[in-house]
Order: sequence, then C-alpha cells, then structure tokens
Amino acid sequence: MQRESEHPQPAPGPAGGSGDGVVAQLMSLGRALGGSPSRRQLSLLAAGIVFVVCANAAAQIRLNRWQGAFYNALEQKHIPAFAHQLLVFAVIVAVLLVLVVAQTWLQEMIKVRLREWLSHELIDQWLAPKRAHLLSFAGQIGVNPDQRMQQDAQHLVELTAVLAVGLLQASLLLVSFVGVLWVLSAQVVFAFGERSFAIPGYMVWCALAYALGGSWMAWRAGRQLIPLNAERYAREAELRFALVRTNENAEGIALYAGEPDERRILYGEVDRVVTMMRRLAYGLARLTWVTSGYGWLALVAPILVAAPGYFEGDLSFGGLMMVVGAFNQVQQSLRWFVDNFPQIADWRATLRRVAALRDALLAIETLGEDRGRITVSEQAEGNLVMQDLSVALGDGSAVLEQPRVEVAPGEHVLIAGQAGVGKSTLFRAIAGLWPCGTGTVQLPQRPTVMFMPERPYLPLGTLRAAVSYPAPPDRFDDAAIRAALERVGLSRLVPDLDRENRWDKDLPLDEQERLAFARVLLHRPRWVLLDDAMGSLETKDRRRMLSLFEKELAGAAVISLGREPAQDHFYTRRLRVVRRPGGAPLRLRPRPSPVPAAAHAAS
Repeated sequence: MQRESEHPQPAPGPAGGSGDGVVAQLMSLGRALGGSPSRRQLSLLAAGIVFVVCANAAAQIRLNRWQGAFYNALEQKHIPAFAHQLLVFAVIVAVLLVLVVAQTWLQEMIKVRLREWLSHELIDQWLAPKRAHLLSFAGQIGVNPDQRMQQDAQHLVELTAVLAVGLLQASLLLVSFVGVLWVLSAQVVFAFGERSFAIPGYMVWCALAYALGGSWMAWRAGRQLIPLNAERYAREAELRFALVRTNENAEGIALYAGEPDERRILYGEVDRVVTMMRRLAYGLARLTWVTSGYGWLALVAPILVAAPGYFEGDLSFGGLMMVVGAFNQVQQSLRWFVDNFPQIADWRATLRRVAALRDALLAIETLGEDRGRITVSEQAEGNLVMQDLSVALGDGSAVLEQPRVEVAPGEHVLIAGQAGVGKSTLFRAIAGLWPCGTGTVQLPQRPTVMFMPERPYLPLGTLRAAVSYPAPPDRFDDAAIRAALERVGLSRLVPDLDRENRWDKDLPLDEQERLAFARVLLHRPRWVLLDDAMGSLETKDRRRMLSLFEKELAGAAVISLGREPAQDHFYTRRLRVVRRPGGAPLRLRPRPSPVPAAAHAAS
C-alpha cells in the first residue's frame, strides 16, 4: 500500500560530503578515536611502525655509504675490496628485508584496527536511538549510508594507512638524506679557468627545486580529481541502490513485464557511472603527463646537476654514485606528493563522504527544527496523553480534531482520516520517531508499549528470533511460541522455528502481519499502537487478531491509526486526524556545526 504522499519531501543534500575542511574532518575523527578503546592498540602499532621506519632510514643511509665504496672498488678493479663490499651488501639487504616485512605486517594490522574502529564508530552513531530512521529524511546523504559505512570506510582506512606510512617514511628519509646530500654537495666543485668554487648545499637546492616544480605541476594537472572521485562514488552508490531495488522487486517487475523499462533505468545509472569514469580517465591521463615525465627525467637529473663536479672537479665515480643516490632519496621524498596525487585525491573524496555521514548523524536531531519540536516523555503511571499535538508535514500539518486526547488502559481507540492526511507521520510522532511539530505526548513506560507499523520488521535469522523480537530468541519456550503461532493461524510454521531464512521475503504480507500479532501475544504489552497493521488481512483474520485484545490481552489499550472500518464494534472511541495547510517550508537537512575558518581554508 503506497502512502508516500504523507511524507514531506527532503531537501537535496550534497553528494560529495559536508564541505568541511580536511583539518576539521580529521580532527573530528581523531577526537572520536581518542575516546575509543582501540586507541591503545593503534598507539602501540603506530609506535612500532615509527621505530621500523626510523631503522629503515638508518639502513638506507648505510646503503648509500656502501654505494660509494662499492663503485670505487669497481672503478679501481680491486677484487678483495669488491668481494668485501658484496658481503657488506648481503648484511644490509638482510636487515632491510626484515624491516620491510615488519613494516608490511604493522601497516596491515593498522588497517585492521582502523577498520574495526571506524566501522564500529559509524554503526554506533547510525544506530543511536532514532538516527537511522531520521537519516532517511536527510536528503542525498541518507540515500546510501550502507555504502559509506562499508565500501567508503574500507577504502578510507586502506588509503589512510598507506598514505600515512608513506608520508612518514618520505619525511624521515628526507630529514636523513638532506644532511647527507648537504655534506656531499661540497664535492661538487665548479671550475672556471683556474678558479673553482662550491655552492653550499647545491644538490639540496637542486632537489628541492626539482620536487617543488613537479608538485606544483601535479597539483595544477590533477586537482579536479578530488570532486570527480566524490561524484563517481555518489553515482556508484546510486547504481548499487538501483540494482538492489530491482532485485527486491523482481516479482512485481516480472508480473508487469517491466524488464525493458527496468533495463532502461539501469542503463541510465550505468551511463552516469561510465561518464564519471571517462572524465576521471581524462583527468588521470593529464596527470600522467606530469608524473611519468617527471619520473623519467629523474633518471638523469641528478647526474646532470652533479656532472660539473665529476668532469671538472675531484669527484670520484663512487662519490658521484653517492651523490646521485642521496639526491634520488631526497627528491623521491619531496616528490611523494607528485607520485601519490591520484591516491590523495581519492582519499580526500572518500574522507569527505565518510565525515559527511558522521557529521550528519551527529546533527540529525536538528532536522526540521524550524517547525518546532514535539515533546515526548514517559511516565511511570497514568494514561497516554496527547496535548495540542500538531505534526509538521511538507506542506502543512496533521492535527487531531480534539486538542487533548487521553487514552486509559483497556480502551480501544481508532484514529481515522483520509488517505494522505498524515496518519503514518502522526504514528511516528507518537513513537518519538518524527520530532517536527508542536505539542506534547506522554507515554507510559516504553517496556509496556508496543508499536506495530504497517509492514512488520522481521530480523535476519531463525523464525524463533523473528517472533521473539526484540527479545532474544531464547526468551520464550517452545510451548509459548507454538501456542502463539497457532492462535494467529500460523501453525504451519511451527516446524520451522529454528530454520534460518529471509522471512520478510519468504512469507506473504498477511502472514507477516499475523506473525507480528503472535509477537504481541508473547510480549503481552499493556499498550499497543497500530499503523494500519492489519491492512492486508481478510475480514475473518482481522477479527481473529482483534479477538486477542478481548481474551488473552484483555485490559490492554489499543490505539489504531488507519481506515474507518465499515462495521466494527471493537473500538470504544473514534477520533479523526485532519490536515491543515500552511506553515514554513520543512527543511529536512541537518544543520552543520560551525567550522573554524582555518578548516575551510584547508579544504
């Protein structure tokens, strides 16, 4: 039964993220990590990888010194010295191999722990009370939270670990070899006639200029990759959503012979993904002109800048190789940005999407706050009371004809209204799931209240878990569950109690509704609110379900929101909900938290 007209239409949200700066987003995630139990393990792993990277830098310096001695032995054709240097090389390589293996293991373990923490953090924020439901009204950011929590979180963790370790290694090698290259620069002597001179730190300045020039060109050529990646992930999410939707509605599509139309829709989604991939391919091709040309030129650049010292000065061949090796280490560290710019752009786009989801979840309570807030409270004793309740809709509000409604235990109350008037939104407001509006709702204690939506929720797992929900599957014994199923006319399902299945797909809607009433019979609440929860039942089954409240559940209050039955003497009181036009437009978008100017500048 389609009732989408009751729901206000959400304002479109940004596809690529909240727009906050990278510094603000990293600081927000860092604060969350700082309060997590995972911080200790991650701190130990980070300390271990810092130690390994430092040791690796020291071994690289020793390898650079070895190059000088080795090439000098080659130039002098000194066989004993050559053999000795080969033994030294074997020891250095063995140490480097151990360090590389240790670094790989530590890096992968950091990915594991980061993934565990980030997944738990996002799931905890998503499944905080009411947030998952409210997020569905938050525009674009609420369309595919599953992709942001699974695929984007995985991608962000892997890129963060790889880029962070690479940046740390490049920084330590830069610090280590700048000093080495500065000292070796003294051997690069320029001779003009009988005069000769050396430029202090000559090779360092050359490496710095070379790297900065390449970084600037890479930024100019590849900066558009950040928004392109963000847009691509949004389009991929829409394609996956369309595929899942088609799979879930395969029966209806087949009955209507709607495969050609669905194919057209899916082709359109694929075309949008392909268009983004094509634009990314052009962007990467432009960037490759810079990165590849820069890399090839790096083969001869250090030799070219050091050539004057070798041809005109006293720089030996071994010394030239040491200068070249140190230059390459320095400029490779400095060009880390150039070599990793596509990954950095990808990381930035993914960070935007993950941080935007988390920020939206943290601010989700601000949805529609311009239309006021409905106050929902609990009381230990007393009746269910609705006072001056007005539920905000997209183009008006849904209100009860009576300003004060009080329902006592044992009453059977029907709240009826025309189609599209807002009955389902009123149901959510009473349950505390729809905050937009004004007025107050006083509920009895929640363990004594059960809300039954139009389509019951059946969790994954066994039938026993489905009928016991939200209690654990072992809460009720077999005899109680069997009796409840037989009472609602589902005795055929008793042998399947411990069979795992997609019960929301395997059972027809009328059986799902009867299963929900078996759940009510097991939990025995004192207050039951129904949102057209018997819409697909035949008259005899409907009467059978209502008879529960005249026999086993006598004394329980029933409040039903739905259609006016033609002849039904079950309800002791009837109320009406009406729709009133007017009111400010309902803006269903989380209000962003203030971001420092420095964070915007870093975006």
